[in-house]
Amino acid sequence: MAAPDPATRTGRRDHALLTLTVQTGLRISEVCSLTIADLHLGTGPHVTCTGKGRRQRLTPLTGATVSVMTAYLTERAARPGTALFCGPHGQPLSHDALEHRLATHVTAAARTHPSLAGKHVTMHTLRHTAAMNLLTAGVDVAVIALWLGHADTHSTDAYLHADMTIKQAALDRARPPDVEPGVYRPEPDILNWLTAL
Repeated sequence: MAAPDPATRTGRRDHALLTLTVQTGLRISEVCSLTIADLHLGTGPHVTCTGKGRRQRLTPLTGATVSVMTAYLTERAARPGTALFCGPHGQPLSHDALEHRLATHVTAAARTHPSLAGKHVTMHTLRHTAAMNLLTAGVDVAVIALWLGHADTHSTDAYLHADMTIKQAALDRARPPDVEPGVYRPEPDILNWLTAL
């Protein structure tokens, strides 16, 4: 998130784009089609979009996202066109342009965070991040399905299998009071003992 250069117009645009995408979990096609009119920063801040199956949805925005988007819109007003995230002449950014911008920032971020170097990060990864953040915060899967624009919870159920931290916390809550929390570690000679049975 900190990789885009705040000293450049493109960097500030990309920071706003990444902030909105990670917080809302919008699909890349939804981000590409956003217009300035789709962003509502007053009371009950939200973004509206048309998702799969031409379904309309509203996604609420956090205070941090509102701050970033407010600053971005002030600068965006000087550019032509209605696309929320646009190129230098006001035209909407394409899918390829968004993926290219993200790859550029992942490469830059990998210089200070080497663990990113081997990771395949796409715009869809940011959507998964939004879903996992909601799940980790204890949001019900049905609400996450609505948030992401899934037709039913079957598409969202995959997130339940993804986060081992959540699973470990559930196990720790279900353990008997006399059992130490944590992961079971067998004795080093357990296989010898089992073989001798």
